[in-house]
Amino acid sequence: MKILKIFKETISDGPGWRYSIYVSGCLHACKGCHNLRSWSFKVGREFDQEYHNEIIFDLKSNPLLNGVTFSGGDPMFSPIEVLELIKDIKLQTGLNIWLYTGFTIEELYEQRFENLESQARFEILSNIDTLVDGRWVKELYDPELEFRGSSNQRIINTKEWFKTI
Repeated sequence: MKILKIFKETISDGPGWRYSIYVSGCLHACKGCHNLRSWSFKVGREFDQEYHNEIIFDLKSNPLLNGVTFSGGDPMFSPIEVLELIKDIKLQTGLNIWLYTGFTIEELYEQRFENLESQARFEILSNIDTLVDGRWVKELYDPELEFRGSSNQRIINTKEWFKTI
């Protein structure tokens, strides 16, 4: 897994001050995507134990942070590594975690037993607080939407969603 970019303090990827991790790689190929560079799994810094430790240190060192956001690319295309990092962030900081993906929550649920990656994607849902799901659709773009780019995308409280299945 590679990390394309980290924003150590941002207010655009969820509520409050957030630490946003942009994971490289996406296969959704949304028409009109504003960040074609993020599609490549080869760009960015290699995620290793040193980088993992740096991220945890950053999070623990900044008392202003309200949460962490995973975006990309699409973090669900590197689910095993992302899951490991999410679990450690929760354990070490307790911070609120959002994740953006082009998959819908229904797709993640239906595919949960297909392979190890699908299982990890589904397990991510139980370790985050909020999922922003759905591919970005150029024709549904709405700049007035909070924390989303197109009207088909949903902001889902995963704790509440699990109560419904």
